[in-house]
Amino acid sequence: MDAEAVTAEAARPVRRPVLVQWWRDLAFLHWAVDPAAVAPLLPPGTRPDVLDGRTYVGLVAFRMVRLGPLAGPGLPYLGTFCETNVRLYSVDTAGRRAVVFRSLDAARLLPVLVARASLRLPYLWSRMRLHRDGDVLTYTCRRRWPGPRGTRSALAVRVGAPIAEPSPLEHFVTARWGLHTRAYGRTLHLPNVHPRWPLHRAELVHLDDQLVGAAGLAAPSSGPVSVLWSPGVPVRFGAPAAVR
Repeated sequence: MDAEAVTAEAARPVRRPVLVQWWRDLAFLHWAVDPAAVAPLLPPGTRPDVLDGRTYVGLVAFRMVRLGPLAGPGLPYLGTFCETNVRLYSVDTAGRRAVVFRSLDAARLLPVLVARASLRLPYLWSRMRLHRDGDVLTYTCRRRWPGPRGTRSALAVRVGAPIAEPSPLEHFVTARWGLHTRAYGRTLHLPNVHPRWPLHRAELVHLDDQLVGAAGLAAPSSGPVSVLWSPGVPVRFGAPAAVR
């Protein structure tokens, strides 16, 4: 995938949403990895999406706000919680670029149970907190169920200046219009649509993370190659379709 293709990619319409939600206060941390190292972790019918020969592991912490069915308005309590996910980047046989979640830690048990049962997404119930002190946001997570219990993550970022025009890498790791998952013997693609990300530069102030290693990936041996922050976007998900 070249820089021009990354920049030109746009969201496909979702005319009849099956889920709505807001993603707020997002910290994006990314490390470059060899595509061959993560290819076995992706569902059948997909392969690692690459930029200049590399793919990426993402650690993304944020607040899920008003998750709910159909066109909304979403649930104010059960649908609002902190979440941190570990994700990879995929493309399927139809050319749809998406993410594959290796883990999704969330602070509300009911959404965890529903997502695990309905789409076999690897949600986990965790004790989580987001604390803001001026321009520094700290995200903490300690896993409760199903485990490994006590797996933890703590990261803090200092929010910087807005980004007028994302680089090809910044676009690659944020402009994702769907997810791939394996459920009931099939690989599925779930499309989503949202406005263009309002991205900011960010400085990594602190990182003590066990989630990446617990997700079956090599724990990073150095700092992330990209650190970004966003105030967030509203999101609509469409119905899943089988990857053939």
